[in-house]
Amino acid sequence: MPFSKTSLIGLKSDQFRHPLDLKATQALKQLPGLDLLIRNLLGPIAEQFFYLENIASSILISEQQLPDLHKLLVEACQVLDLETPQLYIRQHPAPNAYTFAVRGKQPFIVIHTSLIELLTPEEIQAVIAHELGHLKCDHGVYLTLANLVVLAAGLIPLGGVIAQNLQAQILEWVRCAEFTCDRAALLVAQDPRIVASVLMKLTGGSPTLAPQLNLDAFLAQARSYDDISDSELGELLKQAQTAQLTHPVPVLRAREIDRWASSQTYQTLLQNRTIGYNGEAMKGGWRNW
Repeated sequence: MPFSKTSLIGLKSDQFRHPLDLKATQALKQLPGLDLLIRNLLGPIAEQFFYLENIASSILISEQQLPDLHKLLVEACQVLDLETPQLYIRQHPAPNAYTFAVRGKQPFIVIHTSLIELLTPEEIQAVIAHELGHLKCDHGVYLTLANLVVLAAGLIPLGGVIAQNLQAQILEWVRCAEFTCDRAALLVAQDPRIVASVLMKLTGGSPTLAPQLNLDAFLAQARSYDDISDSELGELLKQAQTAQLTHPVPVLRAREIDRWASSQTYQTLLQNRTIGYNGEAMKGGWRNW
């Protein structure tokens, strides 16, 4: 396909991070030495393991293998100013996608076949862009660091209480990181309805139902979800519902991306095109859609 989207040359991850993700990530970066520890000790083992797993059990996308999907990947990387990772397609009944990179040497994305069957090409590219957002923002390294902190807390007196509190904080950050990567999806899709449609189909779609789904009705659901917060009981119930989730609820993600699409920050990023060259390579992370 011809390249027709606005390419954000020099895009830095902090320019589209969700504010809560930005704050939490900056705090994690202050932990001395742990970043290098994760990359140098766990990185080589994990990257080799997953490389073998992908080669053995998935199909590697290239210009010769499923070239249309490869073009979607290349275009998304051009928009986000990111080197192209490997993309694999794996047979699986649960629609999902995930990415991994610790040292940045063998980053990859895996997409399940059931997700391909559910989405349009534009929506598939939005999913790819979401996963690229995790790589661009280096989320995986800091998720690993956070999990190690929780593990260590469980080994000391009163560690269970400490670990529980840390786990709650980590899950809150993880959910904020998902908002960030939805923004990456929007930067590539350059149409908020495409990203919202992905979320709608992942919430209650199927190849049979997808053509009948009404996106405007789904977005109205998001407003109804907001209305629950008007009461103290409703807000408490929402907090209890989401406290242990690794992803924000889909209607909330759709509402957030719809709001960001109207923001000056988003509009400015698309209008500027060239955003000051970023010489630091983003080394990525492991997350799913």
